[in-house]
Amino acid sequence: MPSDAPAAPSPAARHLLIEAVRFDREGLVACIAQQHDTGEVLMMAWMNRAALEETLATGRVTYWSRSRQALWRKGESSGQVQHLRDLRLDCDGDTLLALVEQTGVACHTGRRSCFYRALRDDALVPLTAPEVEPEALYGR
Repeated sequence: MPSDAPAAPSPAARHLLIEAVRFDREGLVACIAQQHDTGEVLMMAWMNRAALEETLATGRVTYWSRSRQALWRKGESSGQVQHLRDLRLDCDGDTLLALVEQTGVACHTGRRSCFYRALRDDALVPLTAPEVEPEALYGR
């Protein structure tokens, strides 16, 4: 974790936040990751209770992979780790905003952000090119 990262919240504080979250019927909550110092929106992924607990306890952002049905510690295979700087809960309690320190790219396509496509002249076009080839990140 970066040396200037905030200390992990106490177990009581973690419990307070987790109890305020409104998980959906599958036990998931949406989590948007945003670069803490620039405001750049990086990605959206899902957390379950265990992922949220691990994220708060360790400061390393952990998600729930719906496709693998397992915890997904961001960067475990790519090295593109997210360290938690702050975690915020929206007014309805059903979306988290993780302010993170992103190491490298956040998107599995090799781009900094997963939000790289937009409509331009009646076409859906990529706004950014990959910074890293996915094969270099995942060895595939």
